[in-house]
Amino acid sequence: MRTTHTVVRSAIGALVALSAVGLATTATAAPAMQKCYGINKAHQNDCASADHACKGQASKSRDPDSFVLLPKGVCAKIAGGSTTPGK
Repeated sequence: MRTTHTVVRSAIGALVALSAVGLATTATAAPAMQKCYGINKAHQNDCASADHACKGQASKSRDPDSFVLLPKGVCAKIAGGSTTPGK
């Protein structure tokens, strides 16, 4: 009887551990990202452009050379968003 309980507890423990591993790998999978130009707020860009060297340095909103990283496909749904820089 005691052996049966041990086997059942081990099996339940293994199932719980396997499901936790499955949840961890699902939760950490990041979506593909793409640059979306022309939709930033002032000082809310993600990286460098021709006018500045780094993140957060865009001096104007909706700068066509500054981008924000978004999940792939979202940029096309935003008015003024473009996947290529331009002036």
